[in-house]
Amino acid sequence: MNKIVNTRSMIFTLYGDYISRYGNVIWIGSLIRLLKEFGHNEQSVRAAISRMSKQGWVQSEKKGNKSYYSLTNRGKARMDEASKRIYQLESPEWDGSWRMLIYTIPEDKRYLRDELRQELIWSGFGLLSNSCWITPNPLEEQTKDLIDKYDVSSYVSFFKSTYEGMNDHASLVEKCWDLDNINEKYSQFIEEYSKDYIIDKHKIAKGEISEGSCFVKRSLLVHQYRKFLFIDPSLPQELLPEKWVGDSAASLFADYYQILAKPATRFFESVFEQGDPPVIKEEK
Repeated sequence: MNKIVNTRSMIFTLYGDYISRYGNVIWIGSLIRLLKEFGHNEQSVRAAISRMSKQGWVQSEKKGNKSYYSLTNRGKARMDEASKRIYQLESPEWDGSWRMLIYTIPEDKRYLRDELRQELIWSGFGLLSNSCWITPNPLEEQTKDLIDKYDVSSYVSFFKSTYEGMNDHASLVEKCWDLDNINEKYSQFIEEYSKDYIIDKHKIAKGEISEGSCFVKRSLLVHQYRKFLFIDPSLPQELLPEKWVGDSAASLFADYYQILAKPATRFFESVFEQGDPPVIKEEK
């Protein structure tokens, strides 16, 4: 029996993997029915979607006596960025430059500093020294969006630079990210899911697994793999250790995801309301 995943987290997973591809709007009744497959009751779903609305991730609108929910622009931006990273099968190429962000946010705005820190970690930045964050990836646009979002331009300096020493790039990476620990977690993912992949591949070929089970398995697979977004900075190949297994984990995820795709999608479509939902206008 699958362990019940946090309701809010599973709603994010369903938006990213399904709902955003079907017009980005879903009737609350359909959402409740889908989440029932994972062991969530109606009360927990309504409470979670209400919190997400207050946090600015989703917005609602009524049509008759039915409530429909869609991602806000903020929610869509986060889902788009997450999707690019989740379905990235190979490490990105490197242009040889480092991006450096330094902030001096005053103590009375500490809450902004804490929120910005979490956003930087999620985007793949590593902490080089106190209030100094770096990444080899071209995150100029995302960084500008973050600065605008938190209105901290007067406290932030951002550079695109080259590393001139005194050590090599590997030493710099080691100081900012614990790649050994991340690599170990990828190894655990491969060990846990490689056997299930082979078993389910044969079951699907023989028609021995239900569409509902495929839907649950694919959603839980995405949910589990999505956790790497919070720890893996998606470093370029040139900066990764020799025995890096992240790319192998990505390939396993893609293959497993693909064999579950058709039956899982059929189940989703059987529950998802395909009527004429309202056009929800983005809040300003």
